[in-house]
Amino acid sequence: MALVSLTTAPITEPSYDREPAVPRIALATYDPGTEPSKDEDLPALVRALTDAGAWAQARYWDDPAVDWAGYDLVVIRSTWDYSWRAAEFGAWVDRVGALTRLANPAPVVRWNTDKRYLGELAAAGVPTVPTRYVPPGEPAGLPAGHEFVIKPTSGAGARFAARYTPAEHDSAVRHLARMHAEGFTAMVQPYMPGIDVRGERALQFFGGRLLHASRKGAVLAPGTPYDAVKVPHPGLERWQPTDAELAVAEKALAAVPGASGLLYARVDLVDGEDGEPRLMELELVEPNLFLWLHPESLPRVAEAVLAAAGDPTASGRG
Repeated sequence: MALVSLTTAPITEPSYDREPAVPRIALATYDPGTEPSKDEDLPALVRALTDAGAWAQARYWDDPAVDWAGYDLVVIRSTWDYSWRAAEFGAWVDRVGALTRLANPAPVVRWNTDKRYLGELAAAGVPTVPTRYVPPGEPAGLPAGHEFVIKPTSGAGARFAARYTPAEHDSAVRHLARMHAEGFTAMVQPYMPGIDVRGERALQFFGGRLLHASRKGAVLAPGTPYDAVKVPHPGLERWQPTDAELAVAEKALAAVPGASGLLYARVDLVDGEDGEPRLMELELVEPNLFLWLHPESLPRVAEAVLAAAGDPTASGRG
C-alpha cells in the first residue's frame, strides 16, 4: 500500500524493501513553524500522487535530516522563503540536483532565481516589461515623467517592491538605498497602468502543456511602503488566455536555457501601453499552482509528476 505524509504529520523515510517499483516523490516546501502552511494545494497534491500509486511526501527543503537521494524525484513545490536565504537555497538546489532528479532542473532554477533573466529574454525577442537594473553603487537615474516600480532581482511575494510617482523621488531613493545596503540589485520598471484595468494574468504550464490560467488585480497600491506586507494574489479568478497571451508565453518558455527539462512554469503577463501582452515575470522555481481554484487540473499535475519520476529525460539532473 502506498504511503503518504504531510508536512504536519510524522515523517518516515522510504522503505526500500517494500514495493520497489513504486516511484518515490518528495514535494519540497518551506517550514511554516507554528503557523499554518500557506500552500493550500500541497495536501491535495500529495493525496493525488498517492492515489495514483506513488510514495509521496511533503518535505521541508531545509531539513538536514532528509535523505534526498532516497527519492526518484524531488519537485520544488513551495519553498517560499528561499529569496530570504538565496545562497543557502542555491547550495541546496545544487546538492539535490546532483543526488537525484530535481524538477525543475538545478541550472534552470539557478537561472530563474535572478530576475536579470528578463533582460536575456528581451534580447531574445520576447515582449517584456522594460527593465533597468541598478546594482549597488550605481546612480539611481529614476524616471521623471511617469509612474515606476522598484523591486529586487531576487524576491517573492512583492517583497521590497513599491510603486512611485515622479513626485515621490526622495522616497524611491531611500528605498534603493535600503536595498543596496542589503546587497540587492534593484529593478526599475515603468508602472503598467493596464494592470489597473485588465489585471495580471498567470498562465500555468505543466508537463509541456497549458494547464490553466488565472487573473488577479494590482498588487502594488499607490502609497504602500516597500517593506509592507502585500496581498500577493488580490481578486484571483479563473481566466481564459487569449491567442496573443499564449503566443508570448510560448515564446518566453522556448527562450529559457534548458527549456526541454521544464516540468512546470508560470508565465505572468500584463498589458503594455499598446494593449498587447508583455512578460512581467517567469516563475520556474516555486510558483503557486492555484489548484484550489482549478481543481480539475489536479489529475493532470499528478500525471505529469509521475511521468517525470519515471522518465529520466523528463527533468534531468543539474
